[in-house]
Amino acid sequence: MTSPSDWIEHRRGDGELLGWMRPHGDGFVVIDLLGRERSGALDWFEAETLLDDLGIGYLADAYELRLETGAWLRVRITEVSTVRVRVKRDDWGDITVPNVEFTLSFPPNDELRPVRATHDQLGHPT
Repeated sequence: MTSPSDWIEHRRGDGELLGWMRPHGDGFVVIDLLGRERSGALDWFEAETLLDDLGIGYLADAYELRLETGAWLRVRITEVSTVRVRVKRDDWGDITVPNVEFTLSFPPNDELRPVRATHDQLGHPT
């Protein structure tokens, strides 16, 4: 899936895409780069401000990917586009471990979520 044609791109001053605004009634719903709705209906200025405040830093956060077994694996996002989202097993920068990557459709469904605070440094439940 690509972003629907009624989504309006919002970019920061240097041209970096921050997300979209989807018309909804008299307002706009903020959509982040992972295709997630981040607000209810807002006016144009509020929607732009929210996207500016969100930035892109959340893409560097740790996430969890639900595997076919139902287990959750700690991952990092390596690529985001309206065609796909690529993630890799979080290896904490260790170049001696094999690189394990996964390709998800855009937007990813509930198979990808931010790391829960109740996990230890290795992504195991505490």
